[in-house]
Amino acid sequence: MVSILTFIVMVIVGAVVLGFIAVSAMFLIWWERKVAAHIQTRYGPMRVGWHGALQSVADVIKLLLKENITPEGVDKPVWWLAPFFAVVPSVMVFVCIPFGNLFGIDLIPRDLNIGILYIIALTSVCVLGIFMAGWGSNNKYSLLGGMRSAAQIVSYEVPLIISVVTAAMFAGTLSMQKIVEAQKGMWFVFQPNMALAFLIFVISATAEINRTPFDIPEAESELVAGFHTEYSGMKFAMFFLGEYTNLFIVSALAATLFLGGWQGPFLPPVLWFLIKTYGIITVLMWVRWTLPRVRVDQLMGFAWKVLTPIAFANLAVSGWVLLR
Repeated sequence: MVSILTFIVMVIVGAVVLGFIAVSAMFLIWWERKVAAHIQTRYGPMRVGWHGALQSVADVIKLLLKENITPEGVDKPVWWLAPFFAVVPSVMVFVCIPFGNLFGIDLIPRDLNIGILYIIALTSVCVLGIFMAGWGSNNKYSLLGGMRSAAQIVSYEVPLIISVVTAAMFAGTLSMQKIVEAQKGMWFVFQPNMALAFLIFVISATAEINRTPFDIPEAESELVAGFHTEYSGMKFAMFFLGEYTNLFIVSALAATLFLGGWQGPFLPPVLWFLIKTYGIITVLMWVRWTLPRVRVDQLMGFAWKVLTPIAFANLAVSGWVLLR
C-alpha cells in the first residue's frame, strides 16, 4: 500500500513536472516567434513584457477566456476526447526522461528498466488524438489532415524506432538513465554509424511531430489548419500544448540517446541537459522557417525509399561493429 508520505511526494513531483511542461511550452512558443522573426528580419513580439516575454502568457489567458464552440454535426465523444489523447500521453512520457541530478538528487521521476520502450509506446498513442480530431470534426479538411497524419507517423515510425534500437544496442540497456551512463567515455554521436542514426532520428522525429518541412497534416494553404480547424479556445490550446511538448520530448530523446544526455564538464548536469535539448529545438525551428513544405508523395517516398533502407543498413552495420 502506498504510504501517505509517498503519495505526497508523488503529488509534488507531478505538480513540478506539469509546471515545467506549461512553462516550457510557453517559452518555446515565444522563442519560436523570435527565431522566425529574426530569420525574416523582424523583431517579433515586443509589446507584452521585455522583448515580448509575456506574450505567451497573454495568449494563454486569451484562449482560456474564448467561447468554447462546438460545431454542428461533430461526433461529440470523439471530438471532445481528441485533445486529451494529444496531450496526456506526452505528459506521461516525462516519467522516464533523465534531467540529470541536482544537489545529489536524480531528476527523473522513475527510471524504468524498459524506459525507452515505454516512451515509444506512449508517443505512438498521440497519433490517435490527431486522427480522432480529424474524424470527429465532420469537416473534409480536418479528415484529410487526420488521414495524412496517420499515414505520415506510421511511415516515419519505422526509421525512428530503428535508430532508437541502434542506440539501445550500443548501450546494452533500455533504461534511459543507463543509456546516458553508457556514454560516459564518449557520446554515441561521435561514432560514424551512430552519427547517421542520430541524423535519421532527427529527420524522422521532425516528421513525427508534424513540423515543417513535414507539416502536411496542417498545411494551411491546402487544409486551412488540418485536423484542428474546428477547435477553439481551451481545446485548441491543448493541441498547441501537445505540439510543443512533443517538440521538447523528441529533442530530449535525441540529447539522451546520442549526445550524452546530462553529461558534460564544469556545468551542473541539469544545465547540460537543457542546453543540449533547447539547442536541438532551436535547430528544428531554424529548419522550419527555412525549408518549404514537401508534397505528400515526396514525403512518403522519402520515408519508404530512402530513410527506411538506410536505417536498416545502418542497423546491420552497427550489429557487425558490436560482434566483430
